[in-house]
Amino acid sequence: MSILLKSNIDHDAESFDSLAALYNHTKEIVFDEIIIDMRETEWFAADMCAVFGAILHSLGNRLNEVKLININSAVEEILSKNGFLSHYGVAQIPDEWHTTISYKRFDITDERHFANYIDSEFINRSEIPGMSDILLKKFRESIFEIYSNAVLHSQTDRGVFSCGQFFPKQERLIFTVADLGVGIRTNINNYTDQELSAEEAIIWATKEGNSTKPNGLPGGLGLKLLQDFIDLNGGRILIVSDTGYWQSKYSEVQTKLIEYPFPGTVVSVEINTADLNTYTLETELNSEDIF
Repeated sequence: MSILLKSNIDHDAESFDSLAALYNHTKEIVFDEIIIDMRETEWFAADMCAVFGAILHSLGNRLNEVKLININSAVEEILSKNGFLSHYGVAQIPDEWHTTISYKRFDITDERHFANYIDSEFINRSEIPGMSDILLKKFRESIFEIYSNAVLHSQTDRGVFSCGQFFPKQERLIFTVADLGVGIRTNINNYTDQELSAEEAIIWATKEGNSTKPNGLPGGLGLKLLQDFIDLNGGRILIVSDTGYWQSKYSEVQTKLIEYPFPGTVVSVEINTADLNTYTLETELNSEDIF
């Protein structure tokens, strides 16, 4: 079976629709050779390997052989640097400029490995704006919470996929995590006995205090502190699940519908690396600092 991957792959709704269409058109296929033709893909945002990789892994999990053909040379170079294409027969090449955050798959019991990964490849990067030690610890916990939510809520047995990229010209550092679990809508509707749409479910999940965790543990996807920081920083948080596409930038939330349901959840954190501010928690300030 041969499938044409239509369009460039970026962070817009159309790109997620293209990848979700790939999944939906192949989700019933087993014991087959699946050739993905990338001749129309002239740009591939490297962190989106987390999403693409999750889908291709699900194909391999059903004993299909996956081949990628007609890869644009510029796309092949960047996806070779982050290690993604090494899973599909292309040798990894050195990342001389250190712009990549490696493509990885983590089992649901790999908490320690994921924590070490985000420390070494993301949290401690020089491009991230300055933070106090206490805020940096909280920031780290918020990023780890993305993985924890995937493990706790997704009910996936296929793992958690992550990747990132620093885009120097755009002055953006993007880190993306994807899973192929039940998705936000199913999880919330089962828990609350509601019939929320995909968009409504993501909005519900991002509100502070809302939670499907047991024993009343804090909810809101654990993103409150992360959202506050990103709003000040001028970055963006993006969430895609089912047919819902949600993004927040400068406290402005936009939602869209995508045509094909994405099987699971994607959370993408974009940091504005042109930000020269140094951040601290408000609770660290004393009255003399305030005045």
